[in-house]
Amino acid sequence: MAVSQNYLTNGASEAAALENVSDGPPGDLLNYTFPRARLRQCMKDPSKTPLLLVACGSFSPITYLHLRMFEMAADYAKYNTEFEVIGGYLSPVSDAYRKAGLASAEHRIAMTRIATEQSSNWLDVDPWEAIQKEYQPTAVVLDHFDHEINEVQKGIATKDGERKAVRIVLLAGADLIQTMSTPGVWSQEDLDHILGKYGVFIVERSGTDIDDALAALTPWRHNIWVIQQLIQNDVSSTKIRLFLKREMSVRYLVPAPVISYIEQHGLYEDDGASSSIHDKGKDVPAEAAERTSTSG
Repeated sequence: MAVSQNYLTNGASEAAALENVSDGPPGDLLNYTFPRARLRQCMKDPSKTPLLLVACGSFSPITYLHLRMFEMAADYAKYNTEFEVIGGYLSPVSDAYRKAGLASAEHRIAMTRIATEQSSNWLDVDPWEAIQKEYQPTAVVLDHFDHEINEVQKGIATKDGERKAVRIVLLAGADLIQTMSTPGVWSQEDLDHILGKYGVFIVERSGTDIDDALAALTPWRHNIWVIQQLIQNDVSSTKIRLFLKREMSVRYLVPAPVISYIEQHGLYEDDGASSSIHDKGKDVPAEAAERTSTSG
């Protein structure tokens, strides 16, 4: 997939990007509309299966690796599968997640929007999960995308005037697969729903032994696609928060306008990133406690 790059190159562009982000609350369900502006409306090759990539996570803050994962997945789909990528969405978790170091949904929606609007012409941010008052399991979030794309929109058009159902697939880091293979973390029902109905594109990360994890997920192996990182990138939101707390530079690890937003709003100055999620929200489901592995 050819994706044009439109990165910010000067301070003026950066300031303009910040001015376009509202300082108000992220909205509510009464005013919510599904973002479709960047979603492709017609397939290029009707012989392929249309694919929508969805990354769920805290994105606190979003990093270049979060964005890069979509590009790696698009390349993998293009050269190794019969899928045609028609769009990609980041879905920030709600404040009910209560993870250590989690900035408010308002700020995380703003940062992910800044990052996608200034660096991509096909990625978008869906705030639906973030504005929920209760924590939404990954399976429910994927159901939401399936509803909006395949029920409301009736899939995607082909050149011959027909419409095809879109395959919704979760995009995540390799450590997510490790948690899925760990007994007691994810319910069997959720695993079957996520991996059986939707599937997952997994981006390998250094130091992660994925083979043992895959062996424990044999029933769904046909719906798990493993993407090798040809250029290793080990940046994570947790490391970024630690750098910021120590007043160290994160330039070239995080999009420049996101860094400006963080500085403007004084985020992560006293992050407490070493705190355990189990100390912050003991009533959060086990899946939520491990969901940080999806996107840091």
